[in-house]
Amino acid sequence: MSILLEEKQRAFADLRDIKANLAARGWFPATSGNLSVRVGGFEPDAFTFAITSSGRDKSVQTPEDFLLVNEKGQPTEATSLKPSAETLIHSEIYRLTGAGAIFHVHTIFNNLISELYWERKSIPVDGVELIKAFNIWDEEAQIEIPILPNYAEIPRIAELVEGAIIPRIPGIVLRKHGIYAWGANAFEAKRHLEAFEFLFEYIYRSHLLQKGN
Repeated sequence: MSILLEEKQRAFADLRDIKANLAARGWFPATSGNLSVRVGGFEPDAFTFAITSSGRDKSVQTPEDFLLVNEKGQPTEATSLKPSAETLIHSEIYRLTGAGAIFHVHTIFNNLISELYWERKSIPVDGVELIKAFNIWDEEAQIEIPILPNYAEIPRIAELVEGAIIPRIPGIVLRKHGIYAWGANAFEAKRHLEAFEFLFEYIYRSHLLQKGN
């Protein structure tokens, strides 16, 4: 699939801006997390996306921060860079949703909340205003955010993505690991990610308050 130079440059610029924004919040501890933006046309079995390279310090900007990969997570250009170890999860989400961007971060609250509700296999959210960030406008809306196990072998996780996706919920949490949030473009994916993180903190703090009473 042919990618125009300006499409690649635009995707890298979007990732650079998002990376700096999220790094300033401390959402990439110890080089963790990964970001991707889809580039060019899309068919479920043929697409390209720009993704963060593996092991980079996301608090700094370098020429080696991003690369292009295909739907199998393989680099599309000659490079010594390695895509993120979790590229296959991005590939599955793109294949199944046709999303335009996927952002994955590790935070204290998304780790805590994933363990708190692990037995349920989903995080319940009841009537919180920021549910509307997912374009869910029902009064007192209730949603469930799916949680998947955090296997050491990424292909094992990728195999579970299809069964976990809920069309109106643009995110999946890995247990004691982090959130994958996606959207039609980088702006929407960022909005969804921020909403998820707000909801995780809200639910966890509410749990502590109830426990203290």
